[in-house]
Amino acid sequence: MFDDAMWAFGRASGIVAMVLLTVAVLLGIATRSGRPLPGLPRFSISVVHRNISLMSVIFLVLHITTLLLDGYAELHLTDVVAPFLGAEKPFWLGLGTVAFDLFLAVTVTGILHRQIGTRAFRAFHWLAYAMWPVAMLHGVFDGTDGTSAWFLVTTAVATAAVIVALIWRVSARFTEMARMPSRAGAEATPPRFHLGRTP
Repeated sequence: MFDDAMWAFGRASGIVAMVLLTVAVLLGIATRSGRPLPGLPRFSISVVHRNISLMSVIFLVLHITTLLLDGYAELHLTDVVAPFLGAEKPFWLGLGTVAFDLFLAVTVTGILHRQIGTRAFRAFHWLAYAMWPVAMLHGVFDGTDGTSAWFLVTTAVATAAVIVALIWRVSARFTEMARMPSRAGAEATPPRFHLGRTP
């Protein structure tokens, strides 16, 4: 009974973490653009992004902890920190470990933003773009629900949303261009870019 509960909670927390990570990536891109979102003022997007990211950390830790306690999963502490050493599906399990390690790097440097400086913070934050697809592959090919229709649909929607956001991210119209109010008898000032805090 205990193992069944741990197994169910481990699966559920992993799925929630995946959804939260997807939302965090999308909000990170939106934050960088400097544009407001419907229902959210511009200044609050970065706050929501940070809070969603912290929530994903919580559910990711719950996902790993419950599977460590579950006898059926046979997850060992070395599997959490060292990739591709697992007894079952070592490659796909290893991708989860890689995603976790990347996520730790992004999270820790985010917390230490002021100490390490903006340049180092942004350099490490780019790892989020590598972490997300690795985590998704881990969920599809290593998760019990990976081949379920509802999970594949969820994954497809999340993937489409991130791809669209990334296309927007590299487009020429990504950053918001706002003109300052014109002075009497003078032309408007050149466009001014408003950049967020995340890459």
